[in-house]
Amino acid sequence: MAEKKETLLGGFKAFLMRGNVIDLAVAVVIGAAFTNIVNSVVKGVINPLVGAFGTKDLEGYSSCLKAPCKVVNGEMQGIQIQWGLVLSAVLSFLITAAVVYFLMVLPMAKILAKRAAHDKAREGVEEVMEVSELEVLKEIRDHLVSQRGHVNNTTPGSAVPGGGTTGAHSTS
Repeated sequence: MAEKKETLLGGFKAFLMRGNVIDLAVAVVIGAAFTNIVNSVVKGVINPLVGAFGTKDLEGYSSCLKAPCKVVNGEMQGIQIQWGLVLSAVLSFLITAAVVYFLMVLPMAKILAKRAAHDKAREGVEEVMEVSELEVLKEIRDHLVSQRGHVNNTTPGSAVPGGGTTGAHSTS
């Protein structure tokens, strides 16, 4: 029974220590901090700019679906649609998406494209080197064959200067 607990605990420890789990945890923490920054920009800059055309707070924009929209004894009378909250959330999302795209996705895509082009160029150079090495080896082989042919009178078994034949051992 203790062996199973160690195995389960060991598996859980291995799961937690994998790099992608730690990377994910770091991303969540950074994302939460980044969300606070975006929300601050929306509330501190965007809302006042939009509010310059109406109320001071973007989240304060609302419409009354069923009148009257008044708070009586702590309860809302009528049906109020707070579309300013939705607009604020949409603006927060768009700002977050723009920052992520322009500061993270786009630069990473350019880096990956450069790396892919570099790798492709490197493969082309390696292929040229392999082909040229093969050609050089073929030329060396052909040169050696032609030299051997001149020394041996071009055909095996033919007479060699000084007596005897090529391709056969004499037993004298």
